[in-house]
Amino acid sequence: MNYTGLQIKGVPYSRAKSRGDIEGCKRWTDAVIEQTRSLPCVKQACVVKVTFLLPPDKFPSNFPYGPDLDNLLKRFMDALNVTIFCEAQGKDSCIVSLTVSKSRVPSKDEAGAHLEILPVSLV
Repeated sequence: MNYTGLQIKGVPYSRAKSRGDIEGCKRWTDAVIEQTRSLPCVKQACVVKVTFLLPPDKFPSNFPYGPDLDNLLKRFMDALNVTIFCEAQGKDSCIVSLTVSKSRVPSKDEAGAHLEILPVSLV
């Protein structure tokens, strides 16, 4: 596997919702799986960088910095375990270095996540 870079479209969600757009979490998980399904599987150690691109409604006045990165990352990695990491022993535990950030984008049309994966050798 070589370097992989991809922009995944959709509105990122972190956990199940009890109000508002209840189906948003499932749509995001499904979008990640569908848009990464054709990528080569990771079978070795790798470095991963994820930038979540969040629309304005993800930054309400009581959470001016947006959703927690660790919660966004959990749902995202669980979806990638179905596709990119499905053949790696230990699934996403093959990630030896991880950089995660979030950024505000002007609209839901520009929302998603930018994913970069670079295989590395631990020898």
